[in-house]
Amino acid sequence: MSKFGNYVLMTDSTCDLNQKITDDFGIEVMPMVFLMNNKVYHHYLDCREMDLKEFYSELKKGVLSQTTQISYNSYLEFFEKYLSEGKDIVYVCFTSGLSGTYNTSCIAARDILEKYPDRDITIIDSKAASVGQGLLMYYVGKRYKETKPSTDELIAYIENTKMDICHWFVVDDIDQLKRGGRISSVTATFAKALQIKPVLSVDNDGKLVTAGKVRGAANAMNLLVEKLETYGEDIKEQTVIIGHANYPEGAQELKKKIKKMVKEVIICDIGPVIGTHVGTGMLALPFIGKRIIE
Repeated sequence: MSKFGNYVLMTDSTCDLNQKITDDFGIEVMPMVFLMNNKVYHHYLDCREMDLKEFYSELKKGVLSQTTQISYNSYLEFFEKYLSEGKDIVYVCFTSGLSGTYNTSCIAARDILEKYPDRDITIIDSKAASVGQGLLMYYVGKRYKETKPSTDELIAYIENTKMDICHWFVVDDIDQLKRGGRISSVTATFAKALQIKPVLSVDNDGKLVTAGKVRGAANAMNLLVEKLETYGEDIKEQTVIIGHANYPEGAQELKKKIKKMVKEVIICDIGPVIGTHVGTGMLALPFIGKRIIE
């Protein structure tokens, strides 16, 4: 049976949206966890525990950062906050292709509902990451706020929309990819010498995949524009997000290239969970279209 109004929309901070957007749409956000300098940090969208400039500065110095999934107990606590108020939950989770967070959330939901048998939790694997997840939540949040759909209607919208989110990332920090074991030392050396930047995307299983390479910053931006033109659908009517990893000037330059092509451009910071693996200087451009990787 459809339920109207009496539920909360939730995601986690890997969405890399800014706090104002989630506040405006009434989206509840679970913080993700990372470890740096032997200290555990919770990444909230307002960066209350560590500023992103500090994070990327430490990363650039070679300080090790590690990410970890949201714990079972954290989910129990977060879910119960709303269940105890008599509300149901629709939670759009970070892709299962990159984290065990989705599985943990499902187990926690099953267990906490034993205590609240009259309530409901729907957990949706976003099959999306970073600002790709953020773009999905932008459209979902807009629908949630403006049309006030039932849970059934919102769930159907999310499921029908999530695989239309196209992810394109160009990575600049080859050393961070090497430290993370994603490329070899030899490959990193040649890539740096030739100014080669890996191109990453997210496949239909929600996994991060290498989708090519490009040489130089100008060509990297042009490639992102080309992907938008090639695979985007009705782009003149779209809001798109540019994500950047401590690279605001690059984000602004990319915005100049595409702002007349689309309805709206939002610039967001890439947080520490994805930033741990890709390092400073990454640019991302998610949009709605055909999720084709070639």
